[in-house]
Amino acid sequence: MCWGEHVLNLKCQSQQTATTSRVQPHPTMSQTAIAIVLALYFAMLIVVAHVTGRQGDNNSFFTGNKRSPWYLVAYGMIGASLSGVTFISIPGAVVSDGFSYMQMVLGYLAGYAVIAFVLIPLYYRLELVSIYTYLHQRFGAFSYRTGASFFLLSRVIGASFRLYLVAMVLDSFVFGPWGIPFWATVAVTIALIWVYSFKGGIKTIVWTDTLQTTFMLASVVVSIVIISRHMDWGLAELLSTLDQTEYSKLFVWEWQKANHFAKHFLAGMFITITMTGLDQDMMQKNLTCRNAKDAAKNVLWTSISLVPVNLLFLSLGAVVYLFAFKQGILVQEPIGDFPLQALDPTTGNLVGIKKDLVFPFLSIHYLGPVAGMVFIIGLVAAAYSSADSALTALTTSFCIDFLGMKPSDTETARRTWAHLGFSTILFIVIVVFRSLHNDSLINLLFVAAGYTYGPLLGLFAVGLLTKAKPFDRWVPVFGIASAVVSFFINNWLIEKYGFKLGFMVLLLNGGIMACLLIASSFIPKRA
Repeated sequence: MCWGEHVLNLKCQSQQTATTSRVQPHPTMSQTAIAIVLALYFAMLIVVAHVTGRQGDNNSFFTGNKRSPWYLVAYGMIGASLSGVTFISIPGAVVSDGFSYMQMVLGYLAGYAVIAFVLIPLYYRLELVSIYTYLHQRFGAFSYRTGASFFLLSRVIGASFRLYLVAMVLDSFVFGPWGIPFWATVAVTIALIWVYSFKGGIKTIVWTDTLQTTFMLASVVVSIVIISRHMDWGLAELLSTLDQTEYSKLFVWEWQKANHFAKHFLAGMFITITMTGLDQDMMQKNLTCRNAKDAAKNVLWTSISLVPVNLLFLSLGAVVYLFAFKQGILVQEPIGDFPLQALDPTTGNLVGIKKDLVFPFLSIHYLGPVAGMVFIIGLVAAAYSSADSALTALTTSFCIDFLGMKPSDTETARRTWAHLGFSTILFIVIVVFRSLHNDSLINLLFVAAGYTYGPLLGLFAVGLLTKAKPFDRWVPVFGIASAVVSFFINNWLIEKYGFKLGFMVLLLNGGIMACLLIASSFIPKRA
């Protein structure tokens, strides 16, 4: 079996043996060493949770007692805005898309401005704990539960996908070789989140996310430094090489491409508005600030910070590919569904590899044990910084939106059971992902979860921009219809005309939802 075929989907589709001079693979760090470092890492998180979770109650779990320093929230939001998927996919996409992802990051700036000056003041004025309570006040109970349900579905699938990635890596390089089953690895992965978040909730997450953001960013910087040393680059030569490489192309103007500037910019703007401003997970930390002014400062500084952070990730991708191609570890020739070929360290043969897997492949096998450890710590930090807040937000939304709890409630048993329940749901979904044995289907489920944000965009847009009174009882049907119709329209445009909407499908989805809501407002209501 070729390297990673069991876990990372490398396939031996070519048996061509390397004949040119290539860098030799390095020995990887032992499973025991990785386990010890991870244990120390999580011990640190648990200590922070113990300190911040003292005398934890519903108010601290749901709102952080409204005492979070805005600058701390802003810094932690960097890690929460990214994920384990982002950690490997942004560097991996550089070979085909260059730095064009920055077009979307520019759109983020516009989206965060809308959040800071429109949504934040609204949420604070209404004193919301769950942002979906706004839908109840504006439209009614069915709209309220529809919005909250779409969020729960999206976050369960999204958080499961990100934790699945981490569990696969840990199963591959730590627990699997010891004979520990995958389900046990998943259980440990989720149990660790539960342990440090079940008591303090969002109050704890604000602090642990600052640590995880630090580890994530440090791992990217250290990885760049390690590769630069392999290439004998100083800082000046590194910057000069990045400036001159073809990967540094920022703007794309071919209209039929999914990463055309206008598509990317608008997508970045509306993805931010929807997946941050209309997402309980992302907004819950913002709502822990003392007042709307502090929360707005937090949001604006987060948006500014994401520009250099994403440039850092893209630069990592560029140096990864420059190193791998120069050393002959990668060959830019497709095999079947794989766009690249990589030199298998165990057989010396060229095998098909996905772009997303190039960074972990090199880190673990060709850059030395330190790079491998740095990669795993960075991946875990990136994934956990988004997954821990997701679990807390799922619990908060369910308790507030479906159980009718309030931060002032003194009873915590239902909250604890809800937190445990969502931990169990994540465990089940991840194990199901594993049982599917189909990466394409798993990716499809992850993409499909993104369609559930379109109805939220439509609901809030109609609520904020119009005075329409939609037919509340039909809103659940409208939400499902808009997601399904936009999915099929997107696929039809691709198959018929080769036109890729890309992330712009979010606008289509939200637009369909808004039209249905407004149209229903003209239907006479029974007294």
